[in-house]
Parts: sequence; C-alpha cells; structure tokens
Amino acid sequence: MHPDRVDRGQLKLLTDLPNVGPAIARDLELIGVHRPHHLRSRCPLELYQALCVTSGTRHDPCVLDVFMSLTDFVDGGPPRPWWDYTAQRKLRYGTL
Repeated sequence: MHPDRVDRGQLKLLTDLPNVGPAIARDLELIGVHRPHHLRSRCPLELYQALCVTSGTRHDPCVLDVFMSLTDFVDGGPPRPWWDYTAQRKLRYGTL
C-alpha cells in the first residue's frame, strides 16, 4: 500500500502495510511472516537473508529497503516510502 494511505488502526493483512503489494506479501509469507505484527522487533537484514536462502535467489537490495521500512513502521515509525531507506541501508549494510 502507498504510505500515504496506510491506516495504523487497520493493520490486518500484510498488504495493509506501507510499501507492500501482492509480491512482497508473498515473499514475506514465504519466510513465515503472515500478519503485520509478525514483523515487530525483527531485523530487516535477517528477513532479507532468509528470503534469499528460502527462495534460492539473491534479491535486489531494494527488497531490504522495503523490509527496513516495514520493521521501522511496525515498531512505531511513520509510514515512509521504501526508497527513503536506501541511503540508510547503504550506510548500515554496505553492498550486499
């Protein structure tokens, strides 16, 4: 969902989260995340690595940006576009 349309009081499905459409929702489900609250206190890098291992594919680093946006939001941050996290990802994790 687009970050501007997120209603924190209506978080039932993964697609209710900012930056999550059907494809990211399927990726999250693949690694055992089925509801928004399953992302609380999770490490975005660990989620990204689990997705790469489980799917047998190295995913684009922008997926890590999405996971950073999700974990930040679920832990109380504002809904922000995933690309707001790109610079932070590069500083924190370097090249993947």
